[in-house]
Amino acid sequence: MTIAPEAGTTNAKVPSQSTYQTRVADYWNAEENPVNLELGKLDDLYHHHYGIGDADRSMLDEPDPVRRRELITAELHRLEHAQAELLASRLGPLTPADRVFDAGCGRGGGSVVAHLRHGCEADGVTISEKQAEFANAQARKRGIDDRVRYHHRNMLDTGLPTGAFAASWNNESTMYVELDLLFAEHARLLRRGGRYVVITGCYNDTYGQASREVSLINAHYICDIHPRSAYFRAMARNRLVPVHVQDLTETTIPYWELRREADHLVTGIEDTFLNAYRNGSFQYLLIAADRV
Repeated sequence: MTIAPEAGTTNAKVPSQSTYQTRVADYWNAEENPVNLELGKLDDLYHHHYGIGDADRSMLDEPDPVRRRELITAELHRLEHAQAELLASRLGPLTPADRVFDAGCGRGGGSVVAHLRHGCEADGVTISEKQAEFANAQARKRGIDDRVRYHHRNMLDTGLPTGAFAASWNNESTMYVELDLLFAEHARLLRRGGRYVVITGCYNDTYGQASREVSLINAHYICDIHPRSAYFRAMARNRLVPVHVQDLTETTIPYWELRREADHLVTGIEDTFLNAYRNGSFQYLLIAADRV
């Protein structure tokens, strides 16, 4: 495999992708969802994931509809930023000399959070050319593009150097790929003792097959949510040993309850998530694992 240049054009190594992955790339190239864009405009940290923590619902009593929308948007962004900070806190003791990898980076907020927290270099990969271009523009705007870079590549075949990374993660992006292929690439990229972290929704296979709600979420996002047990089996096969598992299900419910009240941000999937979390068929997990 030829290792492409890591600076300059975002698509130096054009992603190889299946028909399904092409559909996913097309989806994210066309995506202009306010729940992603409007929240990110508050501080130029654009996340593509959900939030955790207790939500301040006092703004629901605000009589001015414009002010009410502004306050809800700010609170949802605070909750999603708290999720990003939690993930970054689990990446291990990093230094500015370390390099980290953001798999399925979206518009790049997670890489920026990791860099600001640890001072490390970050490489993000997304299958969406539009997202990579947007994220690189944001890094240039912040003046950190010499430390934080985004690439238009397939996270299953990044072309990035073997053993070069102290930590890596997926934040709500594993449902788009086969776990064994994904974890094999993380194991290749991580140095021995490196830390991998994933935050993901997964279906609870102690209940049997995926529930109706999980199937609706799959259809909504064109994804394939994995059972909880699949994560641990695939990690074991790819030299990733879990050291911390945290069930975030209860802590994400307030985010979804508040988002359901945001008429300017709702996508129609909010009640499905809430029902799935509450009936126990769907879980929101953080798993941290060391590469051995």
